Amino acid sequence: MPDPLDPIARFHAALARAAGASSADPTAAALATADASGRPSVRIVLVKEVGAEGFAFFTNRESRKGRELAVNPRAALCFHWPALGEQVRAEGEVALLDDAASDAYFATRPRASQLGAWASRQSQPLASRAALEEAARAAEARFAGADVPRPPFWGGYLLRPDRIEFWVSADGRLHHRTLFTRDDRGWTTSLLNP
Repeated sequence: MPDPLDPIARFHAALARAAGASSADPTAAALATADASGRPSVRIVLVKEVGAEGFAFFTNRESRKGRELAVNPRAALCFHWPALGEQVRAEGEVALLDDAASDAYFATRPRASQLGAWASRQSQPLASRAALEEAARAAEARFAGADVPRPPFWGGYLLRPDRIEFWVSADGRLHHRTLFTRDDRGWTTSLLNP
C-alpha cells in the first residue's frame, strides 16, 4: 500500500494497476500547454519517468509544445485509464531536462524513432508526405553504420507538480477526488466534491 501522504508513490501504484488492466500504454497522458496570450493546446505524450521531482517527457523542442513552454513554462498532464475508472491530473512549472538526461533517454529509443527525430520538423508545415519520407531516408543515410546522436533541438522536460489530483469513478457520479498541493513545507491533501 503506498504512503497516503506521498502522491508520487500513489501515482506509481495507479500506474501499475493501469498496466495490468489494459493493453493500452499507461504512460500516455494529455499534455496541455498555452502560448504567451493564453491560447491553450493539448496533445498526447508519453511520460517516460516519474519521480519525486516530477513527470518527464521528451519531444522536439521546436514543436508547438516546445515553443509554448519556452514562453509559458506551466503545463498540465492528465492520465486517463478507462479500464480502471481512474484519472490522475498534475499541474506545475516545466523545466528543461539537462543534456545528460536527454541523451540517456534518446539512446533507449528504437533506431527508427531516433532517425524520425532527425527527419521530422514537428508541428512545422510539410510540403508533402514524400518530403518527410525523403528526409527520413536522408537521416538513415547520414547515420548509416553509426549510432544516431540526439538532435540538438530534441530533449526532455520535467513537469514539477504543485497540484496532483487523483480521481476515481463511483456510482451516481459520486466520484472520489483527492487533491495534493505542494508548497515549501511539502504536500498537503484535501478531498474535493465530485
